[in-house]
Amino acid sequence: MTRFLSEVLEAPEPMFRLGLQHLEKASQHPNTDIRFSTEVMQASKAKLRELGLDKHDTTAEELYHALEARVAADDKRLERKLRTLAATHISAEADVNDGMLKMLADVASESPAAYGMKTSVLKSLLKKQQPKKAMKQLGYRSLDSMLKHEPATQVLAAAWLTEATAWRQRFMEQYRKLQPSDFESRKLIIEQPRAARWAKLTAKALEDTRHTVLSFKELGALIVLPIPSHAPQGSVTATASLALHELNEIKAGSTFLKLCQVRGDFGVIVQTVALAQPQLSAHQLDQSVPWHIIQRFYARMEHLFSEELFAPHIDLSDMHWHSVEELLAKIEPSFEFWQSTPHLGFLHAGQAVSMNLVDAALNYCNDLPFEHRVRSSFQQSMWHELLMRYLQPATVEQTVLAQLQPAYAKQAIMA
Repeated sequence: MTRFLSEVLEAPEPMFRLGLQHLEKASQHPNTDIRFSTEVMQASKAKLRELGLDKHDTTAEELYHALEARVAADDKRLERKLRTLAATHISAEADVNDGMLKMLADVASESPAAYGMKTSVLKSLLKKQQPKKAMKQLGYRSLDSMLKHEPATQVLAAAWLTEATAWRQRFMEQYRKLQPSDFESRKLIIEQPRAARWAKLTAKALEDTRHTVLSFKELGALIVLPIPSHAPQGSVTATASLALHELNEIKAGSTFLKLCQVRGDFGVIVQTVALAQPQLSAHQLDQSVPWHIIQRFYARMEHLFSEELFAPHIDLSDMHWHSVEELLAKIEPSFEFWQSTPHLGFLHAGQAVSMNLVDAALNYCNDLPFEHRVRSSFQQSMWHELLMRYLQPATVEQTVLAQLQPAYAKQAIMA
């Protein structure tokens, strides 16, 4: 069973097998990898039956094309539902982009407040490191004029799409000096730049990078580029699933920053959250654990959440985590097929196929051949799901104490 996991994860051996053995011993959860592998294979075979495929006689490539067909049909249904959502709640002239924003706003309204950088602070950082290429692309002669007519979050998004890597590095270096007083609790920001002056920049960004979603966890902000009328099929599902995924990441980053307000290196932590998923060192497991796994752990097992451990900065409501597939299924029931599939994969003759919706949508809308298929979202989800199986309440609590509240951790250890 460990071989199945190593092959679908494309993990190096024998290090992967030895690592799992260490996790088994450290967590005192024997045969977790075997149970998890069996669960994944059984669930994947069930999905094959739903697709009308023979679980005993289906190749990896046959499954890949069946998933493409499934995404194609679901994408058309989702686009129709989003257009209907827009027409019902906005206006008869509203389009799929309006429906997308309405859906995301509804999801965000059910989440706890974000902990993000104040707008005044963001503007100050932009003035110190002016995005001249972005200003030129959008037709502004001065940054003051740009900030007067464009939301600061969209100015940063424009900079991210146009400025060189060196500019990004210089801008992010400013984060190291930030303090908790530079942040505030407020609603999640969800915006879509649709002004006429953005048209050329957006078109170029989509052509060059195919990115439709920009996430700024330190701002508590999500920027969704409008889907053009000539976009390839599957773009609606790809954009919706990526945007909903990023809302989870933003909420996890927000919770982590709120919890780290007491840290003297707060600015460095802000920089880490902005650039990557913050990692916590779990000494009991002898490896790092991404913070969002801790968040998912408590979202899934609410009864284990300790108010004393996290007070006064966060409470259980901050540990919110939604299922992307379940949210889409509420809008379009056909997406029920994708529920519980983020960590599912199928292996045949040494070839792995992802059943993750994000991977499937990206494969379809980019018209990728089987040999160039994407499976990174599935592999990450599978590894994180497996890691969660090894977590125990005591391990999680000590990890949080040691990394975020060192003084309390010392007291707990001495006790």
